[in-house]
Amino acid sequence: MPNGKLLVLDGLDGSGKSTQFELLAKRLEAEQIGFQRLRFPQYEEPSSALIRMYLGGAFGDDPEAVNAYAASTFYAVDRYASYQCVWKDYYQGGGLVVSDRYTTSNAVHQGSKVPEGERAEFFHWLYDLEYDRMGLPRPDLVVLLDMPVELSEQLMRKREQSTGTHADIHERDEDYLKKCRDVALHAAAYYGWRTVSCAKDGAIRGVEDIHEEVYAIVKSCLED
Repeated sequence: MPNGKLLVLDGLDGSGKSTQFELLAKRLEAEQIGFQRLRFPQYEEPSSALIRMYLGGAFGDDPEAVNAYAASTFYAVDRYASYQCVWKDYYQGGGLVVSDRYTTSNAVHQGSKVPEGERAEFFHWLYDLEYDRMGLPRPDLVVLLDMPVELSEQLMRKREQSTGTHADIHERDEDYLKKCRDVALHAAAYYGWRTVSCAKDGAIRGVEDIHEEVYAIVKSCLED
């Protein structure tokens, strides 16, 4: 039996990704399309211990304190544990898996630490590590939500106020976020991801408007 399909929704911090992921999941359920949902990192699982230490500043308050290759392995191990323990059998049995973030997030956040001239080498190393060496499935589709940093910061500050949470070391660093956006667009072009713009004419697009574009892309992949 052939493997199933893996669809990934990713986006910059403050892009509304979690909202769009929930809308996508509800739409698939309404269409009676069976799937298994994933969300990375798995913050409640032991496999995310190094990630939690890293984001909490245990290795330094500056994201640059941990180099791109070392930090990427923290996240890769968490995904490996999830695949082996949670969704491997379902996927290999032909099931549809829909993930909120994946290896794609490493390409964006960790790739931002790599000099532009060395970025393609990092992109190649990352996919080779997780897909070829570790044996994790390659996504059949990656949809990247793109949001200008000045607008995403507005959303993040509102989220902090409404939830009483605090930004992690990535979300607190404006220059880092700007660099991540540049890298995200570079990665999308390098890997062939589909990009959905969350802003138009300097303003954030409506949630349902963005969802309809995302779902059209997903539906097209499912029909292939």
